[in-house]
Amino acid sequence: QVPLVESGGGLVQAGGSLRLSCVVSGRTFGTYGVGWFRQPPGKERAIVAGIPWSGGSIYYADSVKGRFTISRDSTKTTVYLQMDSLQPEDTAVYYCRPYYSGLRPASFWSQGTQVTVSS
Repeated sequence: QVPLVESGGGLVQAGGSLRLSCVVSGRTFGTYGVGWFRQPPGKERAIVAGIPWSGGSIYYADSVKGRFTISRDSTKTTVYLQMDSLQPEDTAVYYCRPYYSGLRPASFWSQGTQVTVSS
């Protein structure tokens, strides 16, 4: 079990930027990395970016490549998602989650942070 607290969401106009933060208290046993997932209204939750705890390559969904950047601090206790050139279709609740190999998220609850992009 890994307590997570997401922050940084808000309301922004199309073309604007936001930076999300996630404080990670520890690692879920056996997980491969930590990532950001989002759930738009009426749609399923899906991963948008993931970064391994160590080694490996960073993952981005095709819809956010070139616009979003995932990173972490040197202690790996905080994970960030820099979101640029935001569009209305990016509107969603964003969640931070450890994940297993194959981008499979660990199962537990967190509050998430709301991102709303207006045109």
